[in-house]
Amino acid sequence: MCILTFVKPGISPDLDALRGGAVANPHGHGYAIHTGHTVMVGRGLDADAVITEFASLRERYPDGPALFHSRLATHGPRSVDNCHPFRLGGDARTVLAHNGILPENVHPAAGDLRSDTRIAAEEFLPSGPFGSLDSWAGREQLERWLGTDKMVLLTVDPAYKHPAYLFNERHGHWDQGSWYSNRSYLSETWATAGYTWMFCDDCGEFNDNSEGPHCWVCGFCADCSRRFPKCVCPELDGEQRYADLLDLESA
Repeated sequence: MCILTFVKPGISPDLDALRGGAVANPHGHGYAIHTGHTVMVGRGLDADAVITEFASLRERYPDGPALFHSRLATHGPRSVDNCHPFRLGGDARTVLAHNGILPENVHPAAGDLRSDTRIAAEEFLPSGPFGSLDSWAGREQLERWLGTDKMVLLTVDPAYKHPAYLFNERHGHWDQGSWYSNRSYLSETWATAGYTWMFCDDCGEFNDNSEGPHCWVCGFCADCSRRFPKCVCPELDGEQRYADLLDLESA
């Protein structure tokens, strides 16, 4: 699942939301802050320590964009090395963080201890497979490759036109100047209110347990771990619900 938070320039992060996201996604945490001349990065397995450090540095550098990520491991061990964000091609001027499960071409091979996002950042994306991300074509191709996944990139590299890029923004939501890739940061709030929910392991959105194995937002199947329409389970209700959702969005 994971949760990715993007903080607009001049906005103070909601620390309670970051803590809620860390509880639901406890396998490592990290942040990046655009200082104007550098991208400052911190990562760790202790959520409280990383959030405290992020909050302190954000007070010092409030004018640039920032991101925070909490991980729910799918590929690769639960280690600091697999905590987001990652340098793009090893260049400290550009970092990225991601929410979701990337396509199979960046999944780790047997014996590779890296996560899918780390492989994408270190090997796949630096080769420029989609062309310039400042072009409509490049952005569209990257977002199509991501599917329902989301990605944030921060950079001080003059080769880029902008200091921050938010990909598949429509699959997340804004709240008081911060963008969240899903609502898993509300897990404790919903649990306190007495709701019984599960999170989609792919997009991280809430799903009613009574609705079967398919996520009503992205179509991911919790039983076979395949995305719509590649589910191999005989139950089709979830797929139909997802198809109906797509029809509503296109109407």
